[in-house]
Amino acid sequence: MKIVVLDGYTLNSGDLDWAPLKALGTCIIHPRTSADQITERARDTAIILTNKVPINADTIAALPDLRYIGVLATGVNIIDLDAAKERGVVVTNAPGYSTESVAQMVFALLLEMVQQVGHHARMVTEGAWVNCEDFSFRTHPLCELAGKTMGVVGYGEVGRRVATIARAFGMQVLVQTAHPEKYQKEQGVTFVDVDRLFTDSDVISLNCPLTPETDQLVNTAHLARVKQGALLINTGRGQLVNEAAVAEALEDGYLGGYATDVLSSEPPRADNPLLSAPHCIITPHIAWATTEARSRLLAMAVDNVAAFLQGEPRNRVA
Repeated sequence: MKIVVLDGYTLNSGDLDWAPLKALGTCIIHPRTSADQITERARDTAIILTNKVPINADTIAALPDLRYIGVLATGVNIIDLDAAKERGVVVTNAPGYSTESVAQMVFALLLEMVQQVGHHARMVTEGAWVNCEDFSFRTHPLCELAGKTMGVVGYGEVGRRVATIARAFGMQVLVQTAHPEKYQKEQGVTFVDVDRLFTDSDVISLNCPLTPETDQLVNTAHLARVKQGALLINTGRGQLVNEAAVAEALEDGYLGGYATDVLSSEPPRADNPLLSAPHCIITPHIAWATTEARSRLLAMAVDNVAAFLQGEPRNRVA
């Protein structure tokens, strides 16, 4: 059976082995695929694997041999699930493969904001400490996390891991989730609505999926509720925030800092207001991309395809 990977480069730039996937059928791996190349590359193909190449209703309709779409990620907003269901196309994803890596990234971003390690290291190499009269040199206020309040938006696997690490730092944890009743026996966290979370948190971490309800969740109205100097971290999706509103809050000095691994358009457009905003840290969507996480992702993708071929799809979302 023919298998086509539309955008394999970010998953495997050469350090992983495609052999287990290739063993399942005739396999063609494209590093990248543009929107106008999808139909031609996937023609006569039963199985498509995609990370960020969108598969919409028109594409599904144009591929009569398509039987399976494997998303090389957890989020499936790039797939028209209704169109896939209507056509009987199985869609699977890869849940949980990057939980540890993304949670680790949340605190890498947070620690950079409160401890300014990277900034001060650069100042040292630029000669600022050499020319300083004092044994201790700093240009920014530093902050302890112990005793602060972490607000976690979304309580899936990543959100729960973030909450656990926050407690290890001595932080109080507030959680907003669509289904708090599922976690009635959870210890060490307090479930609140989104308004209280924005009002009472010193640090807010966005770990929820992008849905119609969470699109632009961080907007002017919610930013008006946050504490002066509060910190915001986004390792979810860029569209969870109104980027212009966040940039304005940073410019005004009301929001203490924004650290994000995701933007609304990736790669970013040159006019993205966050690129020039103060106290803003942007990393290029790498939270998921540790070697360990990518290895798990590839193995899970192979297992998903193998299960589909055996007539027992797993991790099915449509």
